[in-house]
Amino acid sequence: MELYELNLRSAAEGVRTKKFSALELFDSCLARAVACEPNLSALITTTVEAGREMARRADERLAKGEDPGPLTGVPVVLKDNLCTKGVRTTAGSAILGDWKPPYDATVWELLRDAGAVLLGKANLDEFAMGNTCGSSAFGPTRNPWDTTRVPGGSSGGSAAAVSAGYVPFSLGSDTGGSIRQPASYCGVYGLKPTYGLVSRYGVISYGSSLDQVGPFARTVGDLHAVMGVLARHDPRDSSSVRGKGLDFSPVPEDLKGKRVGLVREFQGFTLEAPIADAMARVRGLLEDAGAEIVEVELPIVARYAVSCYYAIAMSEAHTNLERYDGVRYGRTVDDAEGIKEMFERVRSQGFGIEVKSRIIAGTCLTEPVRSEEYYVAATKVRTLIAQEFAKAFDAADFILQPVTPALPAPVGGVDEDAMKGYESDLYTLPVNMAGLPGLSFFTGYSPSGLPVGLQLVGPRWSDGRLLNVGLTLEAMLGSPRIAKGGL
Repeated sequence: MELYELNLRSAAEGVRTKKFSALELFDSCLARAVACEPNLSALITTTVEAGREMARRADERLAKGEDPGPLTGVPVVLKDNLCTKGVRTTAGSAILGDWKPPYDATVWELLRDAGAVLLGKANLDEFAMGNTCGSSAFGPTRNPWDTTRVPGGSSGGSAAAVSAGYVPFSLGSDTGGSIRQPASYCGVYGLKPTYGLVSRYGVISYGSSLDQVGPFARTVGDLHAVMGVLARHDPRDSSSVRGKGLDFSPVPEDLKGKRVGLVREFQGFTLEAPIADAMARVRGLLEDAGAEIVEVELPIVARYAVSCYYAIAMSEAHTNLERYDGVRYGRTVDDAEGIKEMFERVRSQGFGIEVKSRIIAGTCLTEPVRSEEYYVAATKVRTLIAQEFAKAFDAADFILQPVTPALPAPVGGVDEDAMKGYESDLYTLPVNMAGLPGLSFFTGYSPSGLPVGLQLVGPRWSDGRLLNVGLTLEAMLGSPRIAKGGL
């Protein structure tokens, strides 16, 4: 086995026991990334020298008998909307260019202090707006299992990097499914944590009340390890919640007597055969393990969640993107005749079409004559959505559902089935609206060789238990392989 094939816990243990050095591990992962990148474009920036220096320092500390932390020497890739001091951070947009932040995101501070080593910054849909990883100013990322297909978005680069073996784990962000969907498409595990559990300080915002950072990995136990590091209160983040003290010790959950919900309003949706088969198989395994399958009702979610999500997300995107003006940082122009022309040129040249469309929509929604009718109304319905989920979790411990109704689409393809897109949104967006945790878990491969994932949703602050159920499912279903990465 090559070193890059190791999962997080095995890699960390190998470095700590000196079976191999942190530098050897980093170089193996780097070589894998270099070999696959021409086919995948999962990374925007590769931190070769900085990463090798971090690995060398880890080895030196171990040689002195010091404890560098639980993630000692393990390479990681960060989505490129997470700030890294002195390392180019672009959010997938030309408007940031070669911007190097003067500070680190809290999540990177925590990982670095735990001994992790930065291998690079992952490609993403521009400003995390998209679901294909195709709107990046740096070109599209491709799926490691089939390079003619998309890896999902917006955290497609982060998922592809783990799937192809660049790193044992990575970080992404999830505003409306941007961790869970690419995890499903790329055949890895991905956790969207409860909103407020993981710090958002240093995250380049899309929708501030929806964005949440979370990990990708090839085993559920590795998600436990990462969340044990990340789940910390951060006084620099006003949305960070204090005192939850969740336990992320990996203990498989006994499913006997557990109630697993299926959403009544979603049952009539059409699923592609591999996903329908996975739902049936997992349901059967749960019942065999002693779980009770129950039906839960989410009528408000089914009717209003998608429209309310877009009203909130686009309004917040409009506000968050106002700061990109060519004055304070990022792209600028020197030959403009006045401030107005400079603003127009910087924003028209720097933003891509997807971002521009969301800014325009958000501008319309937040105008005084429309704000009360759309944005304020959407926030009120959002409260009803959260209450409806809470009621559903009185009847069920967890909710099982697809992540998407279909396998990944071809790169550059256009899905003309509007209903399929709406159904896909319904599986992911409401989880963010209610601030719930969601786990995308691996179930196996389709007849064509593409991975198939499903989703388990839990009540707020059930993240540790959700992962423990994931451990039990992993034991039943098996762990994913490393993809060939187009080689």
